[in-house]
Formats: sequence, structure tokens, C-alpha cells
Amino acid sequence: MTHGLSAEHEELRRTVEEFARTEVAPVIGDYYERGAFPYPIVAKMGRMGLFGLPFPEEYGGMGGDYFALCLALEELARADSSVAITLEAGVSLGAMPIHRFGSEEQKSTWLPRLCSGEALGAFGLTEPGGGSDAGATRTTADLAEGRWTVNGTKCFITNSGTDITALVTVTAVTGTRPDGRPEISAILIPSGTPGMAVGQHYSKVGWNASDTNELVFTDCRVPAGNLVGERGRGYAQFLRILDEGRIAIAALAVGLAQGCVDESVRYAGQREAFGHSIGRYQAIQFAIADMEARAHTARLAYYDAAARMLAGEPFKKEAAIAKLVASNAAMDNARAATQVFGGYGFMNETPVGRFYRDAKILEIGEGTSEIQRMLIARELGLPA
Repeated sequence: MTHGLSAEHEELRRTVEEFARTEVAPVIGDYYERGAFPYPIVAKMGRMGLFGLPFPEEYGGMGGDYFALCLALEELARADSSVAITLEAGVSLGAMPIHRFGSEEQKSTWLPRLCSGEALGAFGLTEPGGGSDAGATRTTADLAEGRWTVNGTKCFITNSGTDITALVTVTAVTGTRPDGRPEISAILIPSGTPGMAVGQHYSKVGWNASDTNELVFTDCRVPAGNLVGERGRGYAQFLRILDEGRIAIAALAVGLAQGCVDESVRYAGQREAFGHSIGRYQAIQFAIADMEARAHTARLAYYDAAARMLAGEPFKKEAAIAKLVASNAAMDNARAATQVFGGYGFMNETPVGRFYRDAKILEIGEGTSEIQRMLIARELGLPA
């Protein structure tokens, strides 16, 4: 097995690396501290085609693959995770449900705008009190006279309240299955639909330059044709989206972990203590070596999961492993980098200060570490 990049993938990686270093890193700290969404950066990413990477050219995409998206996410997250999660959520969670399960009309209507980055899509799954129990959906959608009427609340929804947010696809209970369990379907709701309100903008520990809001639906009506995929298959569809998304989040986590290495190597060469650069001391060398080993191992894990996915092989277990290993690496590396920087690592204006604040959510979002362990155990045949 080899994990060498093709010429096309390597060219993409270098292009995004340069963009992150020259266009994102110098300015993102200001957006982060103000809690402001970086519209100019997102617009540039759109013009680069990053939002269209894994989508067909017929819908305005770049005709690439999901691995290309992961490479872009890794390089962006080496500079900043708020920008990376904006891309990840816009593609993997906003546009991908339409691409995977939408009708031809839905694809032709929405994908060109989403691929261009002129518009963002959101993914409404999590609900207050639901957390990891994503099947405990309370939002309802009733069909009558050719229209769905949606009522309920979604929380922690990325890209849901920006000036360019165009739609959110939500899971909702649309009936009862023969076995008595709720029938869950996916409904596409365009922004600005009467009855849809963007609620509170969360005050977050990290990802401060990304957009995260609560969404409230009160007798929100949309046409029957806004059903995404099959009725009653919404939960299964979103599980598939989450399996793919875990690979993308793993790539993002690897980028953060590698960014911690980059910053620590640079700082260790500049900072002097007791007459020498701190990079000459074995304690610092060992700490950075461990950081590099964690990032390298996590990268191999997400490369493997992505390769299995693109080959059409089962990848649920490998995606869970990649997400678990990579999020652990990000958290451990952020802690270690902060220690290498000492007091300066505790300052918000330093990249490692932001990395430390951003790392924790990677052990929670798109499936907690506990959920990943549960999925791995089930794939090994252990009882549910």
C-alpha cells in the first residue's frame, strides 16, 4: 500500500497550502478575536473552486473527488480551523446531501451556487437535548395539500446564519413506521422561508470565525418536492453523510495537529533560554517529535479511510478510527504546543492559542469520541 499523492492531488495541496499561508494566516486572527465571519476569505476560496472540489462539472463542480476535499481541509486547518470548518460544512454537510440524494431538479437548482461558494448550505440534525442520540428527532414535518409544515428546533448548526446561507436540509419526523418507530425524512428549506428563524449566535470557546446558530421552525411551509431522497430514509441518508464527514473532520484535525508542529518547530528555533535556542534541549525535541508522530499516524488513518471510500469498499470502521485518532492527535498536539510556547501559548493572538481553543470540538462534533469507539466495536462484531 502506498499513500503517495497523484500529480493532481499534490498540485492542489500545494495551491491550498500557499493560499492558507499567504491569504489566511496573516489576517484570520483579527476575524477570530472579533467573532466575525471571514467573507473575503470565503469568496476567494469560492473563486479557487474549493467548494466544488468533489462535485461533477455539470453542476459547476471541479470534477474531483472526496480525497481532494480532505487535502484542502488539512492545509487550511494548518493555518486556521474556522476557515476549514466553513469549507467542510459547506461541502460535506451542506451540498453533499443534495448531490447524494437530491432530485435532478434540486441538483440543478442548488449545486451550481453551492459549488461556486456564492452560497452556503447547512445540515440540520442536532437538536436541544438530543446530542449524540441523533435518532431522537423531535422536529416534525406534516404533509398536506402538497406542502410540508415543519415545526421544531435545531442547534449547533454551522453556516446557518451567514449573509450567503441559501438553505438548510433538516431531519424531521414525517410519520410512524410499521414497527412503531418514528419515520424520519430530510426536508430542504431555503433561507428566508417564512416560519424559519435564525436563533441565537453562540458564544463559543473556539471556531470563533465560523458561523454557528440555532434554527427555529414555526409552521414553516415548503413544497412537497423539497423532500430530499426517499421519504422515511432521511436518518439513513444522514448517517451516510456523517460517515463521509468523519473522514473530512479527521483531515481537518490532522491539519490542526500539523499546524501545532509547524509553529512549535519555528518557535523552538527562535526562542532562547539559558543561552541556547530551546530547540537544542532534548525535552523540547522529544515533545515535538511526539507531535509529528501523532500527526503522521493520523494522516495515514484518514488517507486509508478515504481510499476505501473512493474504491467503493466498506469504510465505516476506518472512518471512525480516523476521526478518533485524528481528534486525539489534535487535542494532544495543541496541549503540547501550548507548553512549548509557555506563557505566549496562553495568549489568544498566537496561532497555538487558537489551536488550543479549536481542538476540543474535534472530539465532539460529527460524533463524539465515545460514539466512534462504539461504532468501531460494533463493526468488530461486539453487541450493540
